[in-house]
Amino acid sequence: MNRSLFQLAAYLQLGIAILFATGCAPTQPFFLNESPDLQYYLNHATAIEYPDVDVQSLPETTEALSPLTIGNHDYQFWDLTVEEAVNIALQNAKILPTTGGNAEFRQNIASQFTSGNADQFGSIYDVAVQQSTTQSVPLTVDGSGNRVLPRGVLRANQIGGVEDALAEFDAQASGFFSYGTTDRPRNVGAANTVNPQFFQSTDATQQSALSKRYATGGVATLRQQVIYSMNNAEISPISRSVPSDWTAIVEAQVQHPLMRNRGTLINRIPVVLASLNEDISIADYEAQVRNLVRDVENKYWDLYVSYRNVSTAIIGRNSAVATANFARANLENGTGTIQELSQAVAQYYQFRGILESSIAGSNLPGTVDRFGVYGNERLLREVMGLSPTDGRLIRPIQEPSLARVEYDWNEAVAQALYLSPELRKNKTRLKQLELELMAAKNQILPEVNLSLLYRWVGVGDTLGPPQRRDVQFPNPGSSALAELTGGNYQEGAIRLEITPPAFGARRELTRIRGAQLRLARDKAFLQDQERLWVSQLSDGFAKVSTHYQLVQTNAQRWQATEMEVNARLAELKQGRSPVNVVLQSQQRRAEAMIDYYRALSEYNKSMNYVDYLKGTLLANSNITLREGPWNKKAYWDALERARERNAGKQVKYGVTRPGVVRTGPVRDANTAAGMMNGSVSSMGQTLAPNIEGEIFLNDPNGSLNMDPELYRDPIEIPETLELGEMGSPQEMFDPGPSIRQLPDGPEATDALQPLDAPIGSALSPISYEAEVVDTGYVPKPVARRPVPMP
Repeated sequence: MNRSLFQLAAYLQLGIAILFATGCAPTQPFFLNESPDLQYYLNHATAIEYPDVDVQSLPETTEALSPLTIGNHDYQFWDLTVEEAVNIALQNAKILPTTGGNAEFRQNIASQFTSGNADQFGSIYDVAVQQSTTQSVPLTVDGSGNRVLPRGVLRANQIGGVEDALAEFDAQASGFFSYGTTDRPRNVGAANTVNPQFFQSTDATQQSALSKRYATGGVATLRQQVIYSMNNAEISPISRSVPSDWTAIVEAQVQHPLMRNRGTLINRIPVVLASLNEDISIADYEAQVRNLVRDVENKYWDLYVSYRNVSTAIIGRNSAVATANFARANLENGTGTIQELSQAVAQYYQFRGILESSIAGSNLPGTVDRFGVYGNERLLREVMGLSPTDGRLIRPIQEPSLARVEYDWNEAVAQALYLSPELRKNKTRLKQLELELMAAKNQILPEVNLSLLYRWVGVGDTLGPPQRRDVQFPNPGSSALAELTGGNYQEGAIRLEITPPAFGARRELTRIRGAQLRLARDKAFLQDQERLWVSQLSDGFAKVSTHYQLVQTNAQRWQATEMEVNARLAELKQGRSPVNVVLQSQQRRAEAMIDYYRALSEYNKSMNYVDYLKGTLLANSNITLREGPWNKKAYWDALERARERNAGKQVKYGVTRPGVVRTGPVRDANTAAGMMNGSVSSMGQTLAPNIEGEIFLNDPNGSLNMDPELYRDPIEIPETLELGEMGSPQEMFDPGPSIRQLPDGPEATDALQPLDAPIGSALSPISYEAEVVDTGYVPKPVARRPVPMP
């Protein structure tokens, strides 16, 4: 016995040792036919994956050429007018490459476009998307097949399109079929033959209903039922007459509210709100198209100025070359100094830098043109929907207008307040808030619903046609359908439901107060919006006048600098003027030319901005917005419907509720003043740029000791070279005149020495010795006739 216990203890110790040695480590299960290739094993739950989307890229994206740079001038000029540029932009604009709002200056649209999504920008699909927006809540019916009416107040932002709102009044069919059996004992005596002790039955019900909601708020339902019942009750005079029976029912029910949700005024509000949502979408689309047209025109004139900057830089560079060559000749003859030659050469490189930045743009401080010709041309291509580079360089061939334009202030204000899509959008929103307030006030009424029901009933031993027509229920062989069509059994019911608001109507009164406050807030916002809109229009008027005056002033300044340059050059050739004076005059002439073209461009952009604020920009550009064509079947159905209505007799039985929410299509600019003020104001005039005796109040030039008529009379510069006459790219960018290197002068005692690099550093010493600069790509000067002298 002791030996057995000893063996048991030994085995127990061995088992415990094995258990502690292995511990509670989990083990993988074993699988039959397991493969060592774990192709389905994943050791992570999240990864960066690419979506399974196949969208074909545009040829403008995949076939774009290398960008134009200082070292790449491989292109041909593409001459465009501003109308052609706008036309191309509108044809290519599916997603409008512009931003909302009416800001005078806009940021780079490409960066906003590439970092945004389609919902942030307008598109040609927006109106159709709004029209096809639907709610996620389907039409619901109760167990009897009656439409369940929506409760509460709908907001405009909770409603889809008009078709979705009208779907609320569509007829809704429903039905069901149920089958059940019963097999259970009952608490009755064994001798009870009417109610068997062990009850067994089979029941089936089929129902189909058609329910429709009316614009007055009522619901009409047509319902049909077939009920089958069979059980094991004893057939006797005091129990069942036949083992089974069929019941056929046809009934019509009308439910109508008497107070809350009664009438077309309340029930048509969701449809009108959806229609006004479409009007808001149309106003947004119109504003986006208007912004695109303005952006195209502004970028067109920016590109025009860039070309003029290139032309001015070429003229300045050529003048600097001539001056440097003359200074070199004087140095060689002994009449000049190395300082004069160095200053002339520095002037040349200054104009060369201006030319390079005018061509390709630069972010360096003090740059004349940040984007240059190439950059502004890319910006214009962005809004035109074109590839950034396609072997062509857009060149504006339309000259900006020099005509003096005067607007009628009262007419402009009336047009701005009437034609602005932003103001029209907010007025539409006000109409929506008025309708929401009506709906909120209606909810404070008690809910009083009247229900009328009329029913035809037929009961028989069978469902189908009877074996004999004279057999009636409860006789065997009778038919439920025969009883139903005989009309012997009819029922009716009237039900009145009354549900007042909760005591105090706290929620309903708060809803009304909230709707009133939102309406008051938006009215105040519209008033301030109109005030600030007129303020923007006033600023636009002032800029038109200011920029026109700056055009005249800078033209006079240009003429004066031309006279100064010619006089200084003549004195330099006679040795009576130093070189630095000539160089300064040339610099002033270049600045005057650049400022003139900038002022001219800004003048045209200011006129564009005034038309933009007046709401006449699209009309002045001969652009109209209208619905696209439908298919032929739609026009055929519309014609059939119109002929059907014309064949009927018009009966004036009431009024449309809600009342008028629109005053008709938007009128043109000529009738805007009459629409806003009740009278037609005088039209603005476009004055020719050669009116004599024009007087400017507070003329800043009046105190100068010179003839004020030179500043009061508009200045024409018709001899300026057209951009279309600048020649081919090879002619513009072929190597032009250059200068020889400066001669070696005396070494300065305080010359800068190269800095020593720190010990152990990978940096090499900085050299301050100028390298030889390649001037082979400097554009060839453009021929230009001189500015006429007064």
